[in-house]
Amino acid sequence: MYKSSDPTKSGFQPYDPAHPATDVATTTTDQGITVPFIVRVETGYQDRDQYQIAVLFQPGLAWGALTPQRQFNHKLLITHGASCDLSYQTASAPSVTSYNPADLLGLGSVNTGADSGMYALGAGFAVMSTALDNNGHDCDVVIQAESLLMAKEHLIDSYGTLRYTIGTGCSGGSLAQQWIANAYPGIYQGILPTCSFPDTWSSATQVMDYHLLRAYFENPSHWGQGIVWSPSQFAGVEGNLLPVDAIVSDIGFFNAIVPTHACPGVSAQQRYQPQTNPAGVRCSIAELAVNVFGQRPSTVWTANEQLLGHGFAGVPVDNVGVQYGLSALQSAQITPGQFVDLNAAIGGLDIDINPTQSRISADQPALANAYRSGMINETTNLNQTAIIDCRGPDPGAAHDSYRAFAIRARLDREHGTHANQLIWEGPAPIIGDSACNLNSLLAMDRWMSAVARDTRSTSLPAKVIRDKPTDLTDECWDGNGTKVGNGLCPPGVVPVYGTPRTVAGDAITTDANKCQLTPLDRSAYLLPFTDAQWAQLQAIFPQGVCDYAKPAVDQQPTIPWLTYQTATGAVTYGGDPLGPPPVSHPF
Repeated sequence: MYKSSDPTKSGFQPYDPAHPATDVATTTTDQGITVPFIVRVETGYQDRDQYQIAVLFQPGLAWGALTPQRQFNHKLLITHGASCDLSYQTASAPSVTSYNPADLLGLGSVNTGADSGMYALGAGFAVMSTALDNNGHDCDVVIQAESLLMAKEHLIDSYGTLRYTIGTGCSGGSLAQQWIANAYPGIYQGILPTCSFPDTWSSATQVMDYHLLRAYFENPSHWGQGIVWSPSQFAGVEGNLLPVDAIVSDIGFFNAIVPTHACPGVSAQQRYQPQTNPAGVRCSIAELAVNVFGQRPSTVWTANEQLLGHGFAGVPVDNVGVQYGLSALQSAQITPGQFVDLNAAIGGLDIDINPTQSRISADQPALANAYRSGMINETTNLNQTAIIDCRGPDPGAAHDSYRAFAIRARLDREHGTHANQLIWEGPAPIIGDSACNLNSLLAMDRWMSAVARDTRSTSLPAKVIRDKPTDLTDECWDGNGTKVGNGLCPPGVVPVYGTPRTVAGDAITTDANKCQLTPLDRSAYLLPFTDAQWAQLQAIFPQGVCDYAKPAVDQQPTIPWLTYQTATGAVTYGGDPLGPPPVSHPF
């Protein structure tokens, strides 16, 4: 395909080498080489699903790994998809000829054509994607990382060596970049998350909380006698200005964990149904990652698990001890009666994601495995990767601005600094600035070039921080491609709201999937409870309430580069470290 010199023809046009077009534009790469703007896209299948590789290409000229065409700058940009779900069939890889997060989210009104995919190709980058790096097709860090590793190996074998790799992606694409970079460091050297999510499984507590809170708030028959709630009080418990964020999150994300929901590649007859087909395929992102989480122990098996003779995949979310609405109570936004009634009625979910009166207790070994595998992104290894996060206000679309700062807080906790992460803000909804996608790529390219030139024998995290160009900082943009100044925008431009867990006392890190407990203390509450209300709280929290000053239960560092099979191919639930890489010797 080619880019036309005719301004009325947007995007790439089909190109037939046997009948060359006469309106081919030219492009000058970042190495100063001017060539016709013709692009070759390779599509293939590897690791059981599709990949694509696009490069600036001159028809009629040879290209080998040791003798690439001269316009190739030996840099790679990886594009990603959105959402979080699963599929048991092949799919198309995300586009390698165009990438703009505004288009991805349907926000075309703020799109000024700042397309990082087209820029990268014109500058000489290779642009690559795999269907399995699309979080909406495969919400599993291990499979995503494996597909990218294999595709990069093929690219290097066929096109030539790489100086560095940069990832770009919004929503589920930001999630894929950040948890892969932490669990499998080295696949990317720099990442450009937009509308950030740190990972799926710490975000899953917020999604679950919203689902449970909606079931209570939106059905007054669940409220106790004399209890009345207003929408503003709903939002106060949820940590937002309006309850719309909970609604959008519930509609958009919750189904991914429900084992009976339809997923591509599985017919209705094949799909799990607890009453009629207990041996069917469970269309749940937890079951997709059963080798990571492990199967549930026999002590908690349901009748269907007993019938099958094995546990289903464990689920690493929990709400035991969570005091929903605690901050709203302490600030008198809600009454003690409302607080008690809510916490008495909230309940939990069973392994089939049906509502239960009792709260949900995280499965083992799934909880520990979620941390050690990187399914919950502890940023243990994320200091090896440079990050520029494009961030805008969220008008209730479940892409909360706090998540960029959750990553920042986790980096500070684990490494004492977040100097490898920059946040670029602006007023454009969710994406911050219409040109942030492109401008952050240009900045990251300079940053990575500096790191690549640094041959000093110091650690990679130290180089990432030391070699960051001095003009790159947190930045504020006007939404239309103009930088306003260094530093974050004023809070009114990109407000940072909370979650049901931060209202309940959790930190902005929001990765305490199961809290440690402390005994109830009546003196800890600013508003008084009646004796009857206090007795009810004691019945609700017999083991105590969350103590977020302590590390979470089973919280531990991410172990990089885990493998989930033995040398003979047998499953290793929970994963084993691969060990040190083999020593590389020059030719």
